[in-house]
Amino acid sequence: MSKDFIEVRGAEENNLADLDVEIPREEFSVVTGLSGSGKSSLAFDTVYAEGQRRYIESLSAYARNFLGQMDKPQVESVEGLSPAISIDQKNAANNPRSTVGTVTELHDYLRLLYARVGTPHCPECGREVGTQSAQQMVRRVFELPEGTRAKIAAPVVRDQKGAFEDLFEELVSEGYARVEVDGERYDLTTDDPELDENYDHTIDVIVDRVKVAEADRSRITDSVETALEEGDGVLKVILPSPPAELPESFGGNVSRSTGDLAGDDSDAGDDGDDRLVVEFSEELACTHCGIDFSEIETRSFSFNSPHGACPECEGIGETKEVDEDLVVVDRDKPIKDVFEPWSYNRSYYRTRLDSVAAHFGVDVTTPFSELPDDQQEQFLYGTDEQVVFERQTKNGTRRKEKRFEGVIPNLERRHVETDSDSTREHIEEYMAVTTCPACEGTRLKPQSRSVLVDGTDITEVNQLSIADARAHFEGMEANLSERDRTIAEEILKEIRARLGFMEEVGLDYLTLDREASTLSGGESQRIRLATQVGSGLVGVLYVLDEPSIGLHQRDNDRLLNTLEGLRDLGNTLLVVEHDEETMRRADHVIDMGPGPGKRGGEIVAQGEFDDIVASDESVTGDYLAGRKAVPVPEERRESDDALTIVGARQHNLKNVDVDLPIGQFTAITGVSGSGKSTLMHDVLYKGLARKMNDNTSVDPGAHDAIEGTEAIETVRLIDQSPIGRTPRSNPATYTGVFDHIREAFAQTKLAQQRGYDKGRFSFNVKGGRCEECGGQGTVKIEMNFLSDVHVPCEECGGARYNDETLDVEFKGKTIADVLDMDVEEAYEFFEANSQLRRRLKLLKDVGLGYMKLGQPSTTLSGGEAQRVKLAEELGKKQTGDTLYLLDEPTTGLHKEDERKLIDVLQRLTDNGNTVVVVEHELDLVKNADNIVDLGPEGGEGGGEIVASGTPEAVARVEESHTGRYLRDYLPAVDAEGPRADRRKPAKEETATTTAEDADEEEAEAPAVDDD
Repeated sequence: MSKDFIEVRGAEENNLADLDVEIPREEFSVVTGLSGSGKSSLAFDTVYAEGQRRYIESLSAYARNFLGQMDKPQVESVEGLSPAISIDQKNAANNPRSTVGTVTELHDYLRLLYARVGTPHCPECGREVGTQSAQQMVRRVFELPEGTRAKIAAPVVRDQKGAFEDLFEELVSEGYARVEVDGERYDLTTDDPELDENYDHTIDVIVDRVKVAEADRSRITDSVETALEEGDGVLKVILPSPPAELPESFGGNVSRSTGDLAGDDSDAGDDGDDRLVVEFSEELACTHCGIDFSEIETRSFSFNSPHGACPECEGIGETKEVDEDLVVVDRDKPIKDVFEPWSYNRSYYRTRLDSVAAHFGVDVTTPFSELPDDQQEQFLYGTDEQVVFERQTKNGTRRKEKRFEGVIPNLERRHVETDSDSTREHIEEYMAVTTCPACEGTRLKPQSRSVLVDGTDITEVNQLSIADARAHFEGMEANLSERDRTIAEEILKEIRARLGFMEEVGLDYLTLDREASTLSGGESQRIRLATQVGSGLVGVLYVLDEPSIGLHQRDNDRLLNTLEGLRDLGNTLLVVEHDEETMRRADHVIDMGPGPGKRGGEIVAQGEFDDIVASDESVTGDYLAGRKAVPVPEERRESDDALTIVGARQHNLKNVDVDLPIGQFTAITGVSGSGKSTLMHDVLYKGLARKMNDNTSVDPGAHDAIEGTEAIETVRLIDQSPIGRTPRSNPATYTGVFDHIREAFAQTKLAQQRGYDKGRFSFNVKGGRCEECGGQGTVKIEMNFLSDVHVPCEECGGARYNDETLDVEFKGKTIADVLDMDVEEAYEFFEANSQLRRRLKLLKDVGLGYMKLGQPSTTLSGGEAQRVKLAEELGKKQTGDTLYLLDEPTTGLHKEDERKLIDVLQRLTDNGNTVVVVEHELDLVKNADNIVDLGPEGGEGGGEIVASGTPEAVARVEESHTGRYLRDYLPAVDAEGPRADRRKPAKEETATTTAEDADEEEAEAPAVDDD
């Protein structure tokens, strides 16, 4: 065996057909092939799984007790393995506390920077605060010009009520004569200050009056120490006639006070009109506001720690509050019915509303909108007036006077106090997530937000994009003191390096405070990739799952440069990918096939890019060489109507108006971060959910209106969320196919004789399932510190059902046999069941004919899961006039599978529906009737419409990054623009067909459930 290769022998994981393959070490290898051909089974389930398993087995038995174990893959041998790291498409985190800054560890370095060189300021007055010794205070006093007159005072009372006669007597007994009370001077040997004990007072005792002179250093030092002792660690230096310029070190501790002071005649004229007071403290505190600060530590800047988190929202940045607009949806309703959470039919609420209405002299049938504004406020938020509440009891009418709490305070109180989950859930229907008013969404407590580095607090840095943050930290050392520069040098180096890695992988538009759970799979993967680049490891095997997902063609170069940089460090890259440019730049390509599922699991071709292109057996090669291609439509649809989004301004959208033609296939394109998902998810989908379904719990993104909704009947969103998280979920259960299969078995003669209904054939409930394995088919054997072993259930042999259930056969097959069928086989098997075949055909149409009906959803790839979801949506009842919203539906698809998906989307549109997709894949984009291209850049540089219209029209817009790349996919377009705008009539005309045509179309069209 050569040490230059990772050698895999006899791999049989999933559909791999006793596969042997050599993967070059320290090279960039791509595994490609049809969807379901075994790419992930080779890269992740075999190579990575074995590498990870061996690493964990190298640890002590004690350590392995605390680590998750990976099952040994079904492979004869894997030689030449390096330590393996998997970078897949899973979200970086689902925790709302996780941000881009935390998952990239950038926030850790920021916390360290601010804890070590940050300067704390008072959140109230903005003055700089800090700890100082008596010696440091003396040094600062001697920074004043020679001869400056000063009073050294001890604040003995600060903003406290009282007359303080005893205090004045005590001061006199201690030898102090002069004090300042609320800014007025008194000589306690001759004056007797008379203070109103009901007002706050501030009393400063004058310890000494000095001139700044080196000869008096000892006297000034003694006076400072005495003042600190009297003032509990705080002193004031009062400058009656301050110098024209104060030393810079005095900073924000300086405050001005009037010089028109009465009292001691001997001091008359001692203070000028520009008198200044400088405060010093031995503790970290604002002497002006009397606010004490805890010690500045790294945890002071963590919103995951109580030492740094905002106490109001506990570091989340958001709070849930009862929303007035959800409580009162229609103000024209009568008082008794206007408050949505309060049912007038319940006696408690009825008596309260009746009593409050009687108090105001109105009838409960009066429309709420007709009440004066102040009365509306009192119904909603309560009244201080006493209201007579009447309640009927067995002994007659009971009257009680008390204040009316108000509908909204009542809901907020009960939400906190109730022990009932159902009550809490009911109230939460009327609550909206709002930005925390205390921290304004920054997550940190005020004192943490008031620590500055180079004049900027940490929350301002977190709100910057990656690109802006890098510019912010570039050259920061020049603005720091020599001491701070020495401390911060290495920290700033690490921060700039990590920001640079993020830019390299095309994520410069993300902000550091962006929640990790809102990132797409591709963004999450690239974040982890940037983290790995920053680690600088050598000799590692990196296994990546389609890193180009969600990345615009313009940004692909930067990603590929990053991957090549990882390789050049001495690492091995194994990348599952369909992207042509990635394959061109790879050192080695492995093409899996020849088909999906059982027909796959073999290597069709491998070698350099040109070797794949030259292969006659490779479908991938056919597309790369141009022998096959996704065709451009001969005609494009026209439409006179449009769904119009007016004034969209959520996140980085810049008040844009967007037209989405009704009855057309529209692609929303643009570079990463340009605002595509914001437009579709936050504005369009959520806006329609609230407008069309009266779903007041949905909070859409900021926009003025969505017009033209009368042209659509329903909206369906097909996003990238998983279809199931347990092995019990599978394509058959998710799409509803299993219901029809169980119905078919329940109608067999034997099932009816035994009285079995369709529930008998479910493996999720007791009755027909095998109770030994609980319907799982396998039993987990815990091996303590070794990997858990899953073995077929001895009772049912993996069939999931008990013997009585398996006695029932449909056309010679048991329910377990049917679940083991692939979609193609099941489609033929149930040829007489039109409803079942309709749903199975949908799975075939989206390219899943190879998939087993009972395949656990946890084993599906991202692309497979989304296509199952698409098939499930298509199986719902259709009437036309449906708006379908899809988020990158080509994820994980080979060109051959893309053709099938495009055909399904085109047929959907031909049936009178409107299809809108967010997409980067240009083979799909060129098939759209209409394109809305956002940009021109990502983040703050995006959010505008760069181009819109047919693909041919967009392709000639020079400002459009999408347009420039699209030209290569449109043979009829050159740099001067389209040679022809090919269009066909709108849906009304295409709907006119003969009966014979209709039958032919029905046979070819995707099955749609009409029931």
